[in-house]
Amino acid sequence: MPSGVMIVESSPSSDRDTPAYHDWYENKHIPEMLQIEGFVSARRLESVEGGTFVVIYEIEGDLEKAKAALGEAQSSGRLSRPEGVRLDPPPKIRYLRQIGG
Repeated sequence: MPSGVMIVESSPSSDRDTPAYHDWYENKHIPEMLQIEGFVSARRLESVEGGTFVVIYEIEGDLEKAKAALGEAQSSGRLSRPEGVRLDPPPKIRYLRQIGG
């Protein structure tokens, strides 16, 4: 059972960039994220109103260690730059921990 999740809410920067956005997530970003210690699975969801997407990354182990490992991967350049992602406003990122047992 995962000890927590990281939830990222984002959207494409434009209708024209939507294919690049989805391609980057599916073929680059998620595989890169799953190479980071603690990140064990990912699933993507679309808002029923459209235009907004959520990725739920399941994390096993210590959430703070997973956050640190993600920060190190970002600063070392192991993660590709976002493609087609709206950066203003930036994606919303939240960490949530499992309650109980």
